[in-house]
Amino acid sequence: MCEPPIVSTPTPGQRLGALLWLVRPVYYLVEVVVAGAVVGGYSFVDLTVSDLGSVTCTDVCSPRHPLMNLAFVGFGLLMALGAVLLHGRFGTDLRARVLTALLILAGLGSAAVGLVPVDAHPGLHVLVATPVFVAQPLAVALLGLAIRDRHPMTGAALVVTGVVMAIAAVGFVALDLDHGAGAVERVALWPVFVVLALLGRAQLRA
Repeated sequence: MCEPPIVSTPTPGQRLGALLWLVRPVYYLVEVVVAGAVVGGYSFVDLTVSDLGSVTCTDVCSPRHPLMNLAFVGFGLLMALGAVLLHGRFGTDLRARVLTALLILAGLGSAAVGLVPVDAHPGLHVLVATPVFVAQPLAVALLGLAIRDRHPMTGAALVVTGVVMAIAAVGFVALDLDHGAGAVERVALWPVFVVLALLGRAQLRA
């Protein structure tokens, strides 16, 4: 099995991929800005992320929904393109190829979510969003396995994070929660922004 080449000097393309991952946590700020304009207030605990992208005022009235849907598309594409550019930095074996495929799938799924808002296209929205809940936890866990030989503590932390994300994803999709849906969904989705940003930073410092 090939040792993950995470300490060699990255190529210009790989540095660009790392930069794309490094800026993704700005997404958190976008959520806050959009949520701040929701008519009647917004609960990060009980309301879902998709509610912020609703184009009508049927359930949640989100005047800044264009910004939220643009963020879904933009930050999703940053994940996918970053994964393409960084392919090979975490190994060249089958596990590394699967990791890249999962990140691309998650990124494209996230982008598709912004193109089919939940209130306008509920069935299609669920269809394109579901792979994100599957791919992201698996990708984080595989990243942990990819770096655990060189960084045992960090690798183990990523594996645990991936497992926690997976449990939250199953709970969000399967339980149809009346309360706490937003919190559970964010446990399933939010960690990947920090994980990839930290790995991007590590690549730039290599």
